[in-house]
Amino acid sequence: MAHGARAQQAAGVRRIGVMSPFSPADTTLWNKALLRGLRDLGWVDGKNLVIEYRYAEGNKDRLPELATDLIQQKVDVLLTSVTLDTLAARKATAEIPIVMVAVGDPVATGFVSSLARPGGNITGLSQMTPDLSGKRLELLKEIVPNLSTVAMVFNPDDQLSILDAREARLSAQRLSIEVHSLEVRSIADLEKVLGDAVTLRAGGLVILPAPILFENVKLIADFAIQNRLPSTFHLREFPMVGGLVSYGVDRSDLFRRAATYVDKILKGASPATLPIEQPTKFELVINLKTARTLGLTIPANLLGIADEVIE
Repeated sequence: MAHGARAQQAAGVRRIGVMSPFSPADTTLWNKALLRGLRDLGWVDGKNLVIEYRYAEGNKDRLPELATDLIQQKVDVLLTSVTLDTLAARKATAEIPIVMVAVGDPVATGFVSSLARPGGNITGLSQMTPDLSGKRLELLKEIVPNLSTVAMVFNPDDQLSILDAREARLSAQRLSIEVHSLEVRSIADLEKVLGDAVTLRAGGLVILPAPILFENVKLIADFAIQNRLPSTFHLREFPMVGGLVSYGVDRSDLFRRAATYVDKILKGASPATLPIEQPTKFELVINLKTARTLGLTIPANLLGIADEVIE
């Protein structure tokens, strides 16, 4: 074993651990983008790089053991997706560099001292764009002009969800939309909350960022169609499975850009001095088939600026 480890080291093979609160199927596009980014920088999985993947598959309680397992694999860098897995990684190690890809607010959560100078073993990218939740509500109002009430589904344990909820409420006041805030911490909560949205006679469904909600986008999209609820989310995966519209950060782009951090750290850079990057690429995806099913006409100007229209 020791001889094998020495041979690996001599050959210049490095090891990174990718941990995620999601499932392998949910992260396919993101992982492809990461591999593409690494390959562009000369790192090829199976040649000069070994990638260990670990997935919690929606069960956040598994994250600490996944982090410990990857540390035992002696990875050179830990790559995390969002706030929950970054928190588990931070608790597990203060030495191994951690590259986060799409954390909500890395300063508020205490991951870094500042965006300009992180100061510890964590760096990477933030998807902190709470103003986008207001924009998503505006888009829904543009598609449904007589929209007067929405059910806003969020996880009060998730920092990004809380930030987005605050911004969505401010936007709702400007748009004269009544908001019913519905909290989801588990799949059992979700089924009850979706039923509450119908009972409350909400005119639309606003789903805020949280792993528990992303893990169940198909269930939510199906429910929204069955109950004739125009719906919005922050990731393209939602309209791809039948949700009406998504507007938010291009997460595949964040994973591609995360490769730059991995590259710099493997070449000796300290995460403490690598500034946190903010999102630069956003995408609007509209499911036209769902719009027709709901009897909605998408304004021509929105179709014109959409990054993708699903027929």
